[in-house]
Amino acid sequence: MAAFDEESVFGAKPRPTPAHEIGQSLDALSEAELAERIALLGAEIARLERAIESRRATRAAADAAFKI
Repeated sequence: MAAFDEESVFGAKPRPTPAHEIGQSLDALSEAELAERIALLGAEIARLERAIESRRATRAAADAAFKI
């Protein structure tokens, strides 16, 4: 018996709408919504900066380990 493939029966699951899309119109957003977007994007920037630092630390450790 063939395995049940939910995607073939119902189609692909819809992707969630992002909370903010770069370049989108801001005209319809309230001041509170704009402040919420700023907080969301600020948190994302901090997450990206931590990822950069992690990669730099990994690179520095690799450079130190393979230095002849």
